[in-house]
Amino acid sequence: MHGIILPVFGLPVHTAIMIYIIIGLAIFAAIAGKRFTLVPGKMQSLLELVASGFLNMVDENMGHKGRKYFPFILTLAVFIFISNALGLVPGLLPPTANLNCTLGLALVVFFMTHIIGVKEHGLKYFKHFVGPVWWLAPLMIPIEIIGHLARPLSLSLRLFGNMMGHEQIVMVLLILMPIAYPLLAVSTALGILVIFIQAFIFALLSMLYLGGALEEAH
Repeated sequence: MHGIILPVFGLPVHTAIMIYIIIGLAIFAAIAGKRFTLVPGKMQSLLELVASGFLNMVDENMGHKGRKYFPFILTLAVFIFISNALGLVPGLLPPTANLNCTLGLALVVFFMTHIIGVKEHGLKYFKHFVGPVWWLAPLMIPIEIIGHLARPLSLSLRLFGNMMGHEQIVMVLLILMPIAYPLLAVSTALGILVIFIQAFIFALLSMLYLGGALEEAH
């Protein structure tokens, strides 16, 4: 497992790295925003391609109302992607390989889901917990509550498990070097794939949860 090569100022390692990521993203956004032009360069074209791709996903999974939450989804996806990618840097442990980080992200999505539901539908939002008919309420309410509580658990454990698993594999292969060099190369290639997939899955599931809250309560 990697150790951090940056000062942590007495903070937990994953917290310090998250702060570095947030500061880095803020600086990048400030600089990139000032350099946007009508005729985009290569970097601007890439950023616009990524943004338009996520915007299309938001439209498909959340509907037109979901566009107001597009910045949240995109920021979440970019943060997770960069956090995952740091696992490829020697000396850095990705924050997403820490359950505190992934659970925190999942809880943000969890609370956002219900805040949006109440904001859009008022107290009628909670009608879907009761079920289609009132006499099913004693059965449906516990099922719905368990289902909603399972969402942050599954989101956090999926991301944490995949990233920590990759880190553990890399650590074992490094111990076996140079014999395991070919396997380390394969593991790194698969790790790059996991970085993209896990950020995409987390963002997609977040869209589905938020999109469900935007739908009219039945």
